[in-house]
Amino acid sequence: MSHLVTDRADPAGPSPSPPGPGGRGRLVEIAVPVYNEEHVLARSVRRLHSYLEQTFPYRFRITVADNASTDGTWRVARELEAELPGVRAVRLEQKGRGRALRHVWGASDADVVAYMDVDLSTDLDAFLPLVAPLISGHSDLAIGSRLTRGSAVVRGPKREVISRCYNLLLRTTLAARFTDAQCGFKAARTQIAQALLPSVEDEQWFFDTELLLLAERNGLRIHEVPVDWVDDPDSRVDVLRTALDDLKGMARVGRRMLTGAFRAPVGGRPRPRLPAGMARQLPSFAIIGVFSTIAQLVLFVLLRTVMGPLWANALSLVVTTVGNTAANRRFTFGVTGPERALRQQLEGGLAFLLGLALSTGGLALLHALTPGASRAVEVVALVCANGVATLVRFLLMRAWIFHPRRLGHPAAPVSESAAAPASPPASAPASASFSRDPAQSRPDTEETR
Repeated sequence: MSHLVTDRADPAGPSPSPPGPGGRGRLVEIAVPVYNEEHVLARSVRRLHSYLEQTFPYRFRITVADNASTDGTWRVARELEAELPGVRAVRLEQKGRGRALRHVWGASDADVVAYMDVDLSTDLDAFLPLVAPLISGHSDLAIGSRLTRGSAVVRGPKREVISRCYNLLLRTTLAARFTDAQCGFKAARTQIAQALLPSVEDEQWFFDTELLLLAERNGLRIHEVPVDWVDDPDSRVDVLRTALDDLKGMARVGRRMLTGAFRAPVGGRPRPRLPAGMARQLPSFAIIGVFSTIAQLVLFVLLRTVMGPLWANALSLVVTTVGNTAANRRFTFGVTGPERALRQQLEGGLAFLLGLALSTGGLALLHALTPGASRAVEVVALVCANGVATLVRFLLMRAWIFHPRRLGHPAAPVSESAAAPASPPASAPASASFSRDPAQSRPDTEETR
């Protein structure tokens, strides 16, 4: 089994002390968040407990976190606590996976904290490779990945498309380097998790993603383990609602990145250096991209009631591409005034054509493979196509449309003594028709720390 590390910086904080005799000195706490899982809880916890007892070389504790279940889940959890050594049960009066993990991890005295979904969709043989780099001090967090080489996944095409689209959006809009934010199979060194938790705002499904983005933003090392994973057909997750909540979470995180508020007290490590200006441009571009995507999807759904999917997609893209180019011109690249605005909109039209080709092709392929696909599936296909187009759009804008050299006013070939005030040099434009990238005139404070 191969492993990936998304950040090669040194791990934060001191390494854990050596394990005791037999390697069992370490304590690993596994949280299992549950909501109305009476039918599967006992079988899953007994299977996990038996596996760890027979094969796991470290001490363990399984904590069943009941998220305000309304069936017999809490009764089953208490029975398991009384029956199995190393199993405990806690009850929360509010729902939310993030809330459950915050409660368990925040109060843990273990060396490493982890969590896994109650359906045990992930093969348990990946658990030791998940936590071993944390126990040794090599890494700070670890995640199971269903989307990297070496993984083996069995699930339906709908959830596969949604998962890949979501992670693609994270990588293109928020510069995430991990491959799978949603796999319910994660772990962290306890001192690192407890340092990050106060800065994580979400209490629901976006909790995982926000935690990982915060860790990367603060230069922590994330270890990835390819996993074998089988989809749970009984999953009751509201896919569309969760997707909208995730988009809102991405917009909130992008805003915090932009304002410099996405921080946690886990210092002692230099952040990865980005090209000049990119640290300031990426969060702004990400926020604008999230709002553009939402606007385009809303327009598509509205237009879809009066026209076919291809025309609805094309018209919604035209409107949002114009707005996206104008917003990025002003806020991401600092260009103001009417000069060159039309040219830049026309050049931004290339991004529109790219997005149109990707999304139209994606919709055509979707209807060819799945005739009569639902509106929700159409929306997911559009999100995936827009994610790819977003990455290319940013590269085009940064390297071509709004490149500083193309924004300059070329000076007339006159001598220094005869230089006319009406013809300022390109390096010091007199008009306010554009603003240069601040990274060209002063060092970016985040990049030079």
